[in-house]
This record gives sequence, structure tokens and C-alpha cells, in this order.
Amino acid sequence: MTRRTTALAAALSLLPLGQPLLLGSTTALATSAVVLSTLAANAQSTDVHVDAGVEKSRSGDFKGAIDDFNKALVIDPKNATAYYYRGLSKKELKDHKGAIRDFHKVLQINPNHRYSYFSRGTSWMELNPEYAFFSGYHLAIKDFNRAIEIDPQYADAYNNRGIAKIKLGDYQGAISDYSTIIRTDPKYNKAYINRGYAKKELKDLKGACEDWKKAAEL
Repeated sequence: MTRRTTALAAALSLLPLGQPLLLGSTTALATSAVVLSTLAANAQSTDVHVDAGVEKSRSGDFKGAIDDFNKALVIDPKNATAYYYRGLSKKELKDHKGAIRDFHKVLQINPNHRYSYFSRGTSWMELNPEYAFFSGYHLAIKDFNRAIEIDPQYADAYNNRGIAKIKLGDYQGAISDYSTIIRTDPKYNKAYINRGYAKKELKDLKGACEDWKKAAEL
């Protein structure tokens, strides 16, 4: 028996009776380590691009921010954060259709992301008036409804839903939304201003002036 065979026999003798000889385990573990390391590196790289994009958007460099978010999405095509902030940057550049596509992408990944419903709803409202009149405001209200379902205290969603209702002539509905805000946040200035406008449209000039006076006091 050669020295190598003797060594192998000695090693096998240390295994419990019936213990299978596992071949390739070391290779599999090494491969897993490489995969995990790559995933960790990709995640870190994605975060770097997203963080850089957020900083650029805060400084007003929305095109540069979009470039960074694009790089993050090349690495991780399901990164909801990158889609969301890219959508906000597109919105600032008046690319509302592009923003809507990005917010829709976020909601495919995370159907309960209330900020994406809110932002998509706002983008529907900010498309050209002709388009908004026929469907944009209705679609916006649907998105604001969903945002409020997720977060019943979402004052900005009530506020913008009220604006969409005013645009569609539903002044009572708008007043109801603004009154809801005021009950939960009496210092929400815009709610008084917008409710005053809705009251004016309903010829309640006294109520409108009271709301505007209150807004001026805040």
C-alpha cells in the first residue's frame, strides 16, 4: 500500500460507520462565499450610487442624480429606493410621465409604499391640463385614496386629494378633506387656504374669509 493510500485509509477510518463521503463540499462552500461576497459588494455599490444621487438631487442637480440612480439600477434592477428617488428627480425636471413609470415600478416591488402613491398622484395632476381634466385628476384621487388607506394620518395626501376634487368641481368633497386635516393638525396652513377657496366657490364668502384669516394667523 502506498503512503498516499495509507493516509486516505486512515482518514476514512475516522468517519463514523455508514457516514457518506461528501465530495466537493469545500468547493461548494468556497463558491457560496464568493457569491455572498459579490452580493455584498453589489449591495454596497448600489447604496453608494443611491446616496450620491440623493445628495445631487438635494443640491438641485437632478440630471446628475438620475445618472447615479441609473447606475444603481444596472446593478440592482429591483431597487425600489433608486426607482423612487429617480422618479422624484424626473418630477422636478417636469418629466411627469417618466416619474409615473418609476413610481409604478416602486409599487410593483412594494405595493404599500404610500409615498409613491402620493408622488404618482401628484404627477398625474401636473400633466398638461387637457390630459389631467379627462383622466389625470381621477387617477390622482385613486392614488391619494390608496395612500390614505395605508396611512390615515397622511395630511399631504388629503390636501392634494382636496385640490384634485376642486379641479373636478367637488367642492364639498374638498372641504371634507381639508376639515379632516384641520381636526388632526390645526396648524396645517394650506388646509385653511384651500378650504377657504372651496367655500368661496360655494358662495360661502364668510366661511372663506374666516379660513383665510386663520391661515394668516398661523
